[in-house]
Amino acid sequence: MADKIGAIKIQILLLTTVLPLSQFPLKIGIFTTLAIKCFGVSLQDNKIFMPTSRKAAIGFIFVTLLIDVMGWGLIIPVMADLIAQLKGIPVNQASTYGALLLSVFACMQFLFAPVVGNLSDKYGRRPVLLFSLLGFGIDYIILAIAPSYGWLFIGRVIAGITGASFTTASAYIADVSTDETSKAKNFGLIGAAFGLGFVLGPALGGFLAAWGLRAPFYAASILCLLNCLYGYFILPESLSKENRRPFEWRRANPFGALKFLTKHPEIGGLALSFFLIYFAAQAVQGNWNYFTIYRFGWSEKMVGISLTVVGVLVGGVQAGLTRVIVPKIGNEKSIYLGLSLYTLGLVLFAFATQGWMMFAFLVPYCLGGLCGPSLQSVISGHVPANQQGELQGALTSLMSLTAVIGPVIMNTTFAYFTSTKAPFHLPGVHFLIGAFCMLLAVIIANRVLSREKRVTAASTATT
Repeated sequence: MADKIGAIKIQILLLTTVLPLSQFPLKIGIFTTLAIKCFGVSLQDNKIFMPTSRKAAIGFIFVTLLIDVMGWGLIIPVMADLIAQLKGIPVNQASTYGALLLSVFACMQFLFAPVVGNLSDKYGRRPVLLFSLLGFGIDYIILAIAPSYGWLFIGRVIAGITGASFTTASAYIADVSTDETSKAKNFGLIGAAFGLGFVLGPALGGFLAAWGLRAPFYAASILCLLNCLYGYFILPESLSKENRRPFEWRRANPFGALKFLTKHPEIGGLALSFFLIYFAAQAVQGNWNYFTIYRFGWSEKMVGISLTVVGVLVGGVQAGLTRVIVPKIGNEKSIYLGLSLYTLGLVLFAFATQGWMMFAFLVPYCLGGLCGPSLQSVISGHVPANQQGELQGALTSLMSLTAVIGPVIMNTTFAYFTSTKAPFHLPGVHFLIGAFCMLLAVIIANRVLSREKRVTAASTATT
């Protein structure tokens, strides 16, 4: 095995030093081949050294997710204009086609995330994570050479089927976390990786757009395939063999996986809040580039800058404030505070009249990220170690379900209220829909957690 790995390292070194930038597509093709070779070697021998330090293991998964998110962030600044160019329509109308790409990706994730989560419970997190990263690399190759909108659609289908890196990473973090407080801190690192990836990815994407709308896709593909190689050589396995369980198709059913969340009333209610939060977030995630280009005339570069600001704020909240505030005020108060700030930010977005306001209003909105790790930690605390993969697969299915219906509803509403058919002109109407959903999430979370405390108090009193 060592000889095989050494040979692959030599090939990678030759690739990165000999081939010129003009042979970008050839580099990507060779990177794909080498990634498949490494993945094959990984499946043959999965006895990788597991470091005793939990912090080291968390560091590995953080870097893996960082590179993964950078690849995603690279393409966002150019996607709106690319769709508009391929379809020959204005950018506000292109938002509906962009929503379809987001929805088909999420639909595939909804169907396959429980399968991937259950596979990781049987075979371990590491091989599943490598496979998903390889799928993303192939997807970006397809997007880079797509001659029509239909090819973009095919690429998103492939990425959705294999795109379970966050599902497996969440289960990985649950494996190596010792208690609910450490889980909240470590789950916050996922958001930090997301934020930092968005600091680097969109900024680089906006810069690369100067060389054409396709350049960021080539760069994203290389990043994902390098990430796969990095994961092979560095990432250890986190799930011990005694905590693994057999794969069951019944439990891998996406709708069956959602039933998993209803086994306990408190999980079902909190899962509904989780659903509403991610549905509301689609008002921003699925429409930010279309809204700002239409409303304020932003360029790809400005979209990239704004997303970089988002990344800085999210990274600061998840890596900094979450790890300080949550231990001080607890998970419950963090959930209420974060949801309130999310609601405020969305309302402010809806009525922004100048571009600089969007930057200012990002502050309360991104501070709302305090609620995510705490809510996920509370839900995770109700599930045993050998079901964390199934739980995270189910939560990812919920997120995917919001991304199936969210962009279509938000972007279609945006397109309608910016057209001549609308009774009045209100480009920010989708932000108001999101704010309403965040308010519902606060109410539901409060009722569930309050009921849980009453039950606990009553049980303590009887004993």
